[in-house]
Parts: sequence; structure tokens; C-alpha cells
Amino acid sequence: MLTVICETPGTLRAEDRSMPLRGEDEVLLRVKRVGVCGTDLHIFTGKQPFLSYPRVMGHELSGIVEQAPAGSHLAAGDTVYVMPYLSCGKCVACRQGKTNCCVNIQVLGVHRDGAFTEYLTVPQAFVHKAEGVTLDQAAMVEFLAIGAHAVRRGQVQAGQRVLVVGAGPIGMAAMIFAQLRGAVVTALDTRRDRLDFCAKQLAIPAVVQIGPDDETQLSALTQGEFFDVVFDATGNPQAMERGFQFVAHAGTYVLISVVGASITFSDPEFHKRETTLLGSRNATTEDFETVLQAMRAGKIPDAALNTHRLALADVPTGFQKLLDPTQGVVKAIVEC
Repeated sequence: MLTVICETPGTLRAEDRSMPLRGEDEVLLRVKRVGVCGTDLHIFTGKQPFLSYPRVMGHELSGIVEQAPAGSHLAAGDTVYVMPYLSCGKCVACRQGKTNCCVNIQVLGVHRDGAFTEYLTVPQAFVHKAEGVTLDQAAMVEFLAIGAHAVRRGQVQAGQRVLVVGAGPIGMAAMIFAQLRGAVVTALDTRRDRLDFCAKQLAIPAVVQIGPDDETQLSALTQGEFFDVVFDATGNPQAMERGFQFVAHAGTYVLISVVGASITFSDPEFHKRETTLLGSRNATTEDFETVLQAMRAGKIPDAALNTHRLALADVPTGFQKLLDPTQGVVKAIVEC
């Protein structure tokens, strides 16, 4: 079977691997679609802090069941999506239902080989029927669930002023679900094209480009009070630190980004505002279901979000282009 491996940062290679053997409690999947995530781009550029090389990337996937265990809730031919955070079910986080931050987590495409391949085995507990959605939509559930989880962590309420810093796919997902909760959302980013996309395709009412007067613009939008909830989805340490200043008194700051660096902030300002600081990692079953319900209701502009496509065989030569800002990539989907 065709498999694409990231051998070292910047180096992708296609090879022919043997079909995987299904374990007793595993499902054998024929991979059909794989979304390209910021995590994959970070792996390719050598900026993913939890990874060792070589690695088969890809964790946003949908597929068709080839084989399932006897007595399983799944059967050959089922269209499915995969929850790629393989949690242990026993640790301190899992016992609280917070499987997204499992102590022993194994994320497909990060801690173990992922879906840039034609066939994949996954423990059946993490494979779910993709009822009422297409293969393309099913491959987009995971990144949207990260945004939905962050919004749930931030306890966003109707009428609140929300700022999302970073208008990549994860930031856009946070915008979508904040708006679905009735919040008034502002997007902040360096790229005019991304901001224009948010305004046009996501109906974000206010977009601000990072520059010398961005703080003045954000202040004007909020009558000098700034934002009840701020989300950082930049993956940039300096941006993460700067975001503290945009949180209103009694507000909440949610860090969706993860970077291989220490983040510092002004303690007097933090205490003066009684800021709530939250990390948001991955997503849970609840968040995946939130996304699926929104998709089935037609509330997610998934067709607009999917701006690029490429075949698995073309990944080694075509992947680099996805990093080019001039290509206007929001979400690319690999067809297997």
C-alpha cells in the first residue's frame, strides 16, 4: 500500500508498505480522505514539540471499514471518522472524562503513524460511524472539534465580545462555534486574505489586521473595554504573550496554541483583571458530536473551508505548496 513518510523536517518520501494486520480489538480502515492540519505543517517544518522522526503524518481522517471485530458496533462498508487521540482510559485525566489530555495519549500522526497511507488499523473505541455527513465532511470534523472544545472551555455566552487571534483553520473553527453560541466575534491576523475570507465566508462582523494601530482598533470596537474571551490560535509565542493585553477585566484567555517555549505575562495586570487563563488541548467525544450536529444542520461552511485537494501520491511533491501564503490555503484534503 502507498504510504507517505516525513523522514526529517522538509523531507517527504513515498514507499510501498505491507498491509497492516488488524489486532483483536482493532478496525482495519481503507483511508479515503485526510485533512492537512497545522500540526502536519509544523511536523514538516520541524516545529512540532511532541514528535520524533520519521513519522507518517495525518490525523484528520475519514474512511471505509474493511474489517471489524466480531460483535463490533461497526461492519465492513461503514463510512467512519476517527477520533485520533488514543487515550488510555485509566489515568487521572481519563477518569474525569478528560480524555483529550490523557497522561498516556497517543495521537495518530504525532506519537504514532497516521493516515497518509491507504490502510490503517485503529482501536475500535476511536472509530465512529459518520452518519449524515460526507467523506469530506467527516475528514473535517476533528479540526472543527478543536475549536468547539476551546469555545466550550472558554464558556462563551451569547452577547459576549470574543477575539480570536490567528485566522488559520483552528482559529476559524473557534470563530464558527463562538458565533453559534451568539457571541460577537472579532478576528485578528497578519494576513489580509485570511481576514477577508473570515468576513466573507464566516460572516465575522469585525476583522483587524495586525499593525501599528491594531490595539487602537480593538479598543474602539469594545469602547475601550477589550474582550470577554480571547482565543490564541497563532502558534507564536510573542503573539500568545501579547494576547493578555486584549483580555477585559474579569475576562478569560484561552490558549489553543502549543509551542515549544515558555510563555510569560505581567503578574500585576493578570491579577488586576482577575484573568482566567486556560489551556485547550484536542477535543472530546462531546465536542465531536457538537460539530456533527452543526454539520447536519448546515451550519458549517465546510465546502468553502476546503480550498485545496491533492492525491496521496502527489503529497511528496505538492505538500510544500500548502505552506505558500500566496496559494490561499485554508483546509487542504488529501484523497486516498
